[in-house]
Amino acid sequence: MSLLNRYSLRKLAQIRLSDADALMKGRRYDGAYYICGYAVECALKACIAKQTKRSDFPDKKTVDLSYTHNLTQLMRIAGLQSKLEKDATADKTFEQNWSIVKDWTEESRYQLHSRLEARDIYESIADNSHGVFQWIKRCW
Repeated sequence: MSLLNRYSLRKLAQIRLSDADALMKGRRYDGAYYICGYAVECALKACIAKQTKRSDFPDKKTVDLSYTHNLTQLMRIAGLQSKLEKDATADKTFEQNWSIVKDWTEESRYQLHSRLEARDIYESIADNSHGVFQWIKRCW
């Protein structure tokens, strides 16, 4: 198993978003929806990893809390909550995009999702101007 670090998490986030795009194009909407959330999860975990200095021993509570799939919790652990609130207030499209993305859970792997649901979460993440992925990339 390879070591997870900031750089591998960034790479995984980008790969998962590409996977979601391929699944959307292949009309595999359930998988696309599911993988979209993992792209955001990996991106947020890259932001969390950035907080740890190379020689520092990480805080156990932060480490324990980071082992979650909850995107809202990961946003807080990454220290991005106040920036999220400020930017969402200034950019209503971004606010709407985050409101769609934040409701993703790992339990979606057991659910069926329509083309519309998959399109909404994918576009909310991948939008180059107001998307959640582009916003998170600024911190990693």
